Amino acid sequence: MSNAANFPFLSLILFTPLAGAILLLFISKQNENLIRLIANVTVAIGFLVSLPLWFWYDSSNPDWQFVERYPWIPSIGAEYFIGVDGFSVLLILLATLMGVIGVLSSWNAIQMRVKEYYIFLLMLQTGMIGAFVALDFLLFFLFWEVMLVPMYFLIGIWGSDNRLYSAIKFFLFTLVGSVIMLLGILAVYFYHYSVTGIYSFDITRFHELNIPYDLQWWIFLAFFLGFAVKVPMFPFHTWLPDAHTDAPTAGSVILAAVLLKMGTYGFIRFSLPILPEATQAFVPVVVLLSIIGIVYGALVAMAQRDWKRLVAYSSVSHMGMVMLGMFALTPVGITGSIVQQLNHGISTGGLFLLVGVVYERRHTRLIAEYGGLSSVMPVYAAIFLVMTMSSIGLPTLNGFIGEFLILQGIFVVSKTWAFFAASGIVLGAAYMLWLYQRTMFGKVTNPKNEDLPDIGLREFATFVPLLILAVWIGLYPKPFLDRLETSVDKVMSRVDSGYVPRYASESGVAPLLEDADAGVLEVPGRAGSR
Repeated sequence: MSNAANFPFLSLILFTPLAGAILLLFISKQNENLIRLIANVTVAIGFLVSLPLWFWYDSSNPDWQFVERYPWIPSIGAEYFIGVDGFSVLLILLATLMGVIGVLSSWNAIQMRVKEYYIFLLMLQTGMIGAFVALDFLLFFLFWEVMLVPMYFLIGIWGSDNRLYSAIKFFLFTLVGSVIMLLGILAVYFYHYSVTGIYSFDITRFHELNIPYDLQWWIFLAFFLGFAVKVPMFPFHTWLPDAHTDAPTAGSVILAAVLLKMGTYGFIRFSLPILPEATQAFVPVVVLLSIIGIVYGALVAMAQRDWKRLVAYSSVSHMGMVMLGMFALTPVGITGSIVQQLNHGISTGGLFLLVGVVYERRHTRLIAEYGGLSSVMPVYAAIFLVMTMSSIGLPTLNGFIGEFLILQGIFVVSKTWAFFAASGIVLGAAYMLWLYQRTMFGKVTNPKNEDLPDIGLREFATFVPLLILAVWIGLYPKPFLDRLETSVDKVMSRVDSGYVPRYASESGVAPLLEDADAGVLEVPGRAGSR
């Protein structure tokens, strides 16, 4: 599909959920089923209009695609400037898919303030997509903040137990990080003006800047605090278990599957290409915090009694793995990091859905309250098994591909890093298998679980796309890897001056997954890779 058609394709994807939210404003709050129907139709249309991205995106083209650019605030150089590359294509598709799953899963779960709930969900969807397509830094920041408000209300109004505490904690952590990040954005903005004489928030211009190292260091620190809170990295993670535990099911699903990726996306979109020297200088710090997060998150997960809280701490461990792969600064590590972001969204999103299914039936998340569910809910147990195996990285399922690539990318840089990453995988298998054994196997000892209905048709429909993706990525990841190649090369060209992009090499470079002649993965341009 040529971008010459001048059709505002990305704007259509971006504003479809917002149009649905505006439509809901005119629907009577008493007409709850109509509200649910409109919300479900809206996100379904949103996903369908985003699907062409998968087919029309030209993975061989390193340039930004589907670009739209219009003046916004000319006096300060702000524009409505949007476009996509391989990173954002995959994350947009993940966001639109999880939007469908989140809204559909809420049909019976939400019985109060139904209208407001779906409006907030659709606003959240717009904010997430906007952050992934924005090529203007001010526009990005606007969408970044737009995401904060609906999630705050989703947790604070429709959450459980300590929902107000969790909502305020989430809001304050994210807000503080955002304000500090804004200072970094302004520093880049004014530096660009000082060398060009042009006021602009154009991210593509910022990617070409050569900022002095001292300034890079401070800007990286500002970006780091903003993005690390969102990931979340240790020790900025404390808001996540609370927010996950008290959020409604759809909130937990979207938070785990998409919102956490905002932090990692920020690093790969801004920190690495704009601040390459500072990125290299901060590698030891980020690696140390990532390793701590991997091991700490796994160990704390093993100690949890709350089903949802266990899955929440698993996210801390998994996202530590993602950050470790990214800051290995090898093409394989970065590719694995992006793929693992998708995998985490699929597996952890699915796990939160599974918790939501039994919570709707029993209204408790205590692991001790369950046991022997496989004999009562066999279909549920089978889906849970697939999602568990996906989470721990069983070969033939999606988690294996991401973890394998990350380990490859790390190993050529440091065997010590690879050891700690592998330990996180082992510990992850321990707590997930322990959870499955405690909840699914054995006799039904609690009388309240004897007559639990198995998973229904609507509930099953929310799992179907996740199951398909888990198997697809696990068996045939090539289409996903292909869409990332040129984007990874662009980032590598910035962080490693000696790196030769594969699309620019005349002599040819070994494909990403092809063995080099010495039996070690070839990582072009990375010292010590051979």
